[in-house]
Amino acid sequence: MKLDTSTIMMILFILLLIVSILKIYAFLPNKELADDDTTEASQEELIALVLKVIEKSEKDLTNKELFEKIKSDKDFDSKHFWRFNQNKLNQLLIYIEKKGR
Repeated sequence: MKLDTSTIMMILFILLLIVSILKIYAFLPNKELADDDTTEASQEELIALVLKVIEKSEKDLTNKELFEKIKSDKDFDSKHFWRFNQNKLNQLLIYIEKKGR
């Protein structure tokens, strides 16, 4: 059986394409990470914490003061919410305002 050059090239192309897809698939995230704070449950937990700190404060807080109070709260898990920063707080406040909580 004689194969011409274009057929051999097409077979090699398809085989290498399959191999490269499998190699890319190995790097795609397959399961939720333990410290992933972008899940819906983590977001709700963080929103509840923000609302609790706001309700607990006696005076109006600036965003910076609110951020510091949240970081120092006993319920704040710094290992789980390791990406929490001032910008994330600002985004959460906008989200809470839009939801009307």
